[in-house]
Amino acid sequence: MVLIALGSVLCAAAINGILIPQKFFAAGFTGVALIFHYLVPSLQVGVLYFVLNIPLYALGWKYVGRRFFLYSIAGVLIFSAALAWPYGVFPVHDKILSAILAGIISGVGSGIILRSLGSAGGLDILSIIFMKVFSMRLGSTILGFNALVLLVGAVFFSLENALYTLVYIYVSASIVNLVVTGLSQRKAAYIISPQWEQITHELEEKIQRGVTILRGHGGYTGQEQRILYTVITFRELSRLKQIVRSIDPDAFVVVTDTLEVMGQRIGNQPHW
Repeated sequence: MVLIALGSVLCAAAINGILIPQKFFAAGFTGVALIFHYLVPSLQVGVLYFVLNIPLYALGWKYVGRRFFLYSIAGVLIFSAALAWPYGVFPVHDKILSAILAGIISGVGSGIILRSLGSAGGLDILSIIFMKVFSMRLGSTILGFNALVLLVGAVFFSLENALYTLVYIYVSASIVNLVVTGLSQRKAAYIISPQWEQITHELEEKIQRGVTILRGHGGYTGQEQRILYTVITFRELSRLKQIVRSIDPDAFVVVTDTLEVMGQRIGNQPHW
């Protein structure tokens, strides 16, 4: 609840202190509330956001977990109240700088909310409903909805402000990823080399990372091979590549991002 409250205050400060004075839009149901507010200024954004979520929660009760649902109701109430609180306008007049600053503040706030047990409602609940009923991916629902909001804003208000809003959304999404995953996001590496035994030894000795050995079969050559799989930090990636190149310059290496790493490594090595 503390995380939801803190994140809601930050998001509301970005909306009331930057987006509304600059006539920018926003993503999700907040963007819809802002459009209605610009059409009828007497309608408060916090009240609009709360009203928009009422039918959504009536439908969402059967599609989301009870704990997430209850915390999200609390999130909507807190966020709506935070939007109704009077905030001062940030003393930034340049539009691009305003979009960047709003993205940073809102991204930190949204990331804090995502680290809680619930959400601030809106598009999160709608995405879950669409996934359960129509098998639509969460990202597709979010992208389509936000594109529609920006299109309406560009047609009925200002194309320029819609483009500035794109900057705000991009910065906000980047900061959310940073807050949620942190600076120590892990990398997963797959290594295929005839020198797999020496590479395994060097990785365990010099980087002190556990290595899982998978059995592979070459589709063209028909030869049996060993595939090394390990999870490292971003800072260790350059050392891994140096080790592999020094042993086998022709080794085949694939490095991918990881969304989350849980559990611990085998043996006496430290936990993740």
